[in-house]
Amino acid sequence: MRAALKLFSIYALLTGSFAFAQESYDQVFAADVEAPAGFMTNRRSYSAIMAVLNPGRPEVTAAQLEQLKAVPLEVIFSAVGEYRLNYAAGFANTQPGERLVGRALTMRFLPPRPDLSRAANVLAEQGNWDRRYYARAAEEAQPGDVVVAELGGSDGHNLFGDMGATGIQMRGAAGVVIDGGMRDLTGLQDDRFDGFPVLHKFSDPHTTSWLGVEYNAPVRIGGVTVLPGDIVVGDDGGVFFFPPELLETVLEYAATVEKREAFQLQLLNDREYRFRDIYPLAPALQQELGRQQ
Repeated sequence: MRAALKLFSIYALLTGSFAFAQESYDQVFAADVEAPAGFMTNRRSYSAIMAVLNPGRPEVTAAQLEQLKAVPLEVIFSAVGEYRLNYAAGFANTQPGERLVGRALTMRFLPPRPDLSRAANVLAEQGNWDRRYYARAAEEAQPGDVVVAELGGSDGHNLFGDMGATGIQMRGAAGVVIDGGMRDLTGLQDDRFDGFPVLHKFSDPHTTSWLGVEYNAPVRIGGVTVLPGDIVVGDDGGVFFFPPELLETVLEYAATVEKREAFQLQLLNDREYRFRDIYPLAPALQQELGRQQ
């Protein structure tokens, strides 16, 4: 009896698996929707991911970005929760010590090949933009934008030189992040680029040749994902990218930290408490801080 049950179980398992395979093989899918006329001339690359996300993404004001310039990366790290890993390191800064804060204007590049070059030329002509995406940014970037370019990392290629950077700077952009290289290091370190840091992986004299294939669409920078419109905060150590809906949380948390640390510094200067009671604040001192706020 037991053997018969075992054989029946095996039969049921096999036939069930076969039935499932019959149902899941050669499925019939709805036909893809044809792109409407003129769709490829849109100013930004279509991304189904961004079509889902954009309706819920808030507008970021210049005043908020100005506030963010004073917030240390360590405070941002503590405030962004699950986005703490969205930090990319290993960049050099053309303006050492300068902070880079703004909204991500993303672009993705690939090494050239003849058919890709032909397609890029066709799209540029139809859409009336420059095939060189850094040149597009020099015509289309908005004040507060940070150009964020995926260009192959340390083994990749150059985005631009000082003339391309000048064009982007003159649009009011805050700076550039390149997961790749650039030309004209000496020129980009000139005083005329004060307030316009370019974070990059390397510099060399090669002219640009990689092709822009996506504009204002999701990109990879180092080991992190960057979405168009993300908040960008960079310095000599690296760059944080996080969604704009977290910006107000970061600013509120920064204000709380500033008040707490001012209170702690005052306590240290007063020399009335042990360091362990001040950092972190003991419960009684936390209550005292609460009464002062």
